[in-house]
Amino acid sequence: MTESKFLTKKKFKKKKDYERVKKYLFSLFSRVLCTVVLVLLLLIGFKMDKNFKVNFHDQVYNQTFPFQEFKKIYQKYFGESLSLKAIDTEQQQVFDETLNYKSLNSYQDGVKLEVTSNYMVPSLESGIVVFLGEKEGYGDTVIIQQVNGVDAWYGNIKTNGIQLYDYIEKGKLLGEAQDNKLYLAFQKEGKFQNYQEYLS
Repeated sequence: MTESKFLTKKKFKKKKDYERVKKYLFSLFSRVLCTVVLVLLLLIGFKMDKNFKVNFHDQVYNQTFPFQEFKKIYQKYFGESLSLKAIDTEQQQVFDETLNYKSLNSYQDGVKLEVTSNYMVPSLESGIVVFLGEKEGYGDTVIIQQVNGVDAWYGNIKTNGIQLYDYIEKGKLLGEAQDNKLYLAFQKEGKFQNYQEYLS
């Protein structure tokens, strides 16, 4: 290889490295600038408008994050995401059931099921735990944002070691009904759905 060809390759490599660093710095600067602008807008909103604070609090603390919509957008632009399924399968419980009940009646925004005492409650569909706590009229409640985009509410349930943002597979154990009642409700985009569509 002649010396002139070697120098040309070296210059080309340096130029490529320079372009890559330039792109990285531009990307970093853009992200920092967007973050600063967003923080400033939030601070201005909190100072100027009392309703802004109430609306912001409602969106952050009372609304569930649409994981499935985010996943679709992520996959569209960045490809397949990492699986949320548990990697360590050594200590998983052997439980794969379908929902069984004696009778059902409409209740508030959903349905009240009569089940056996201390009934072990299975997940109706795979999804992410987005709420653990008490809901008025439902008692201790678990809300699963299912892969189909529907939030399934399981009320009057004592959970079995699950935590917020755990991924739960269909048929896996959520916990036990606290007596012989289990409340279910189904919500999509903030509106309660007809429970009959989701109970087989």
